[in-house]
Amino acid sequence: MSGKVPDEVSGPAVSAAAVARAAGVSAATVSYVMNGQSGVSENTRRRVLALAREMGFRPRGGPRTPDPRRNNVVGLVVPNVTNPMFPRWAQGVVDRAAEIGYEVFLASTGDDADVMASTVRAMIARRVDGLILASTQREEVSALQLLRAARVPYVQLSRRSDFLAADFVGIEDAVAAEAMMRHVIDHGRQRIATVIGPRFSSASAARERGFLATAQSLGVEVPPHRRLSTRLNNAGGRLAAQELLAGDDHPDAILCGSDELAIGVMEYLLKRGLTVPDDVVVTGFDGLPHSRSVLVGLTTVIQPQIGMAHAAFDVLQERLDRPTAPFQSLVMPHDLWIGRTCGCPPESQSSPETTSTTMRQETE
Repeated sequence: MSGKVPDEVSGPAVSAAAVARAAGVSAATVSYVMNGQSGVSENTRRRVLALAREMGFRPRGGPRTPDPRRNNVVGLVVPNVTNPMFPRWAQGVVDRAAEIGYEVFLASTGDDADVMASTVRAMIARRVDGLILASTQREEVSALQLLRAARVPYVQLSRRSDFLAADFVGIEDAVAAEAMMRHVIDHGRQRIATVIGPRFSSASAARERGFLATAQSLGVEVPPHRRLSTRLNNAGGRLAAQELLAGDDHPDAILCGSDELAIGVMEYLLKRGLTVPDDVVVTGFDGLPHSRSVLVGLTTVIQPQIGMAHAAFDVLQERLDRPTAPFQSLVMPHDLWIGRTCGCPPESQSSPETTSTTMRQETE
């Protein structure tokens, strides 16, 4: 892959949030104005409309006719809010929702199945129109059955249940993991370790399968003691690195299932006096802007985070409009981002200028 960044911005070139900042109001206020809703003063309405025209903003899909059966509220459930991947999804959903006058309830489960079930009950009690679930576990049944019994539609984001079909937005995790493993082995690394998130996450499990199957096909063994699963945060990465370096059989490459895991791994390696990539190659998975910065330079798989969030909200809206339509499985593009942590020379690394452009686009 070339290292180009997939398009993470769809819809209008100017967002409701950008108009809101220019007008000094909230994105929801912009949405109310553009959709002809009440609750906004006439002066504010005129100022927002003038700025929207000047900036070229148009609400996605045009004004929507209010549906008395809906409360214009959706829920978003994530595993945690410490891993920056999940707040980025949350911001993408909130921004997309604001464009059509929706509010978003955000909840975090800590990857606890009981908390997931209680969160779903609370969302149902608050009469959300639908849910975007980024915290579904592979064997999840009870929480999803609660939603079906209450006739509350949901979309699974990145993770999915093995047992109940539903709308889904994600990437080809195993394919992306294959590309990363091939890249690392092409650097001549043989003592490879993998560090992924919890295996009850379908995304983490698919990444591990992709890593291991590719290594095996290329004649490289990844022994069980170098296949670790941990929590999806920085601390999980540090603990995994500590375990991998506890014995004499140190890896010379650690492929991680998330950027935060990779950064935690690198922090521990630095603490032990090891350098990246000379002593140990480290790679990530997510493509967070700070990971791709000049300071970090992490080689990683880019998921189009904002695009995925927008798509999940759009798929949920389609489900609300067409409750009996066949389920969708929307696969988003991914790409390999070449930084310095894999050992590539500077001329082979992805352009920092492209990273800056992407960050500007995503924060508009």
